[in-house]
Amino acid sequence: VTFAQIEFAVKIRKDDTTCVDSLRRVLDGMGHIEIDPNEGRVVIQTTAPWSEVQDKIESTGRQAVLSGFGGQSAVALINMTGSVVDKTPIQGAVRFTNIAEQQAGIVVDGVVDGLEPGLHGFHIHESGDVSQGCASVGGHYNPRQSPHGSPQSSSTERHAGDLGNIRADESGRATFRLVDPALEIRDIIGRSVVITAKADDMGRGSNAQSLIDGNSGDRIACGIIARSAGILQNFKRICACDGVTLWDERNKPLAGKERSQKL
Repeated sequence: VTFAQIEFAVKIRKDDTTCVDSLRRVLDGMGHIEIDPNEGRVVIQTTAPWSEVQDKIESTGRQAVLSGFGGQSAVALINMTGSVVDKTPIQGAVRFTNIAEQQAGIVVDGVVDGLEPGLHGFHIHESGDVSQGCASVGGHYNPRQSPHGSPQSSSTERHAGDLGNIRADESGRATFRLVDPALEIRDIIGRSVVITAKADDMGRGSNAQSLIDGNSGDRIACGIIARSAGILQNFKRICACDGVTLWDERNKPLAGKERSQKL
């Protein structure tokens, strides 16, 4: 079992013991919990996806924003459309963290909305060039020049970027958490995550394309992998450039004049 530490900024009043108690109740059984009402901070060591923890916290009626994930960490915001244009935009976030200082491998933890129900290929590609959308991010990250395979295959029988499939439910949401022993954070910064229209056959198909991309079809969404804050590394509460607070930011566009208008 591989745990990851996740930190949330939570709107807690310093003297509100009822709030602290309610947070402990909803998070009971999810892992080791530390709540600091003075700093408005909840840190949990868990095997649950970060999105499930956030939903639990917000079920108490308080806003929560993920502010730290593991130690050395990275994040990809899934917001680029590929060659397939859907009516519903595909959006989400995938977070990565090293398992431990002396142990190879990473935890991959994400939630993506707007997908067709069912399985979709999920891969790390070699570049972060999205100048032509998902078409310009190159092939699967494959430093060993191996054939395409399964995440469970040996390093000589899979691309390093082969992360298998994610499954979207009937609402179009995919919530997933996986551990990959072949990757490290320093190797994937500046590359990209790509989600495909079809399921990945893990290189077990009967044609040549199976050993390239698992017959996983069009690239329907992607995002650049960028460095992100680990535990107790993010103390941001307001963006000095435009006055948007940590809490308002969740409901603001990433750019444009509407972002600078305070709520």
